[in-house]
Amino acid sequence: MKKMTIAWIVLLVSMIIASAWDKYSWIKNSIHFILDPTAGTLLNWELTIGMILIVFILSLIITIVQKYTTDQKALKELKEEQKKLQEEMKAAKNDPQKMTEINKKNMELFPRQFKLGMGSIAYTAIPFVLFFRWFSDYFVSIGSPKFFGFLGWFWFYFIFSLIFSMILKKYMKVA
Repeated sequence: MKKMTIAWIVLLVSMIIASAWDKYSWIKNSIHFILDPTAGTLLNWELTIGMILIVFILSLIITIVQKYTTDQKALKELKEEQKKLQEEMKAAKNDPQKMTEINKKNMELFPRQFKLGMGSIAYTAIPFVLFFRWFSDYFVSIGSPKFFGFLGWFWFYFIFSLIFSMILKKYMKVA
């Protein structure tokens, strides 16, 4: 319960910081002071390669934080349980009553999985909100370029972070 409370507080603080970005220049200026010469230099060097490197680094950080701030054993057990329920659902696809029963069991697992995964949010939410606000400022300042001719920065980040996260989680054995 304590982890959930902390995670919700951190999420709330993250939202407050995000909304105060333009209101309090010291927040914005501090983050620009840190990220302009680091991430900004990578993006100025070569936009697509720089963005790929930044997304990879952020995905690596998230994966490491997830691995060491969550109960990996409990998460793996939950995933195994979900896998078994999915197999049962395939076997019972012609029995609506059995499907409803299995689906109910599956839905009961979701809150436990959500609770177990919230621990890492306490460590990553605020830095990532600040990073995203910086991304927004940076890409607007250079004319909102499109990656590969059609992807905005958010969708580029989203797609590549999913790819990198799947690879890193598999490689690092993160549930």
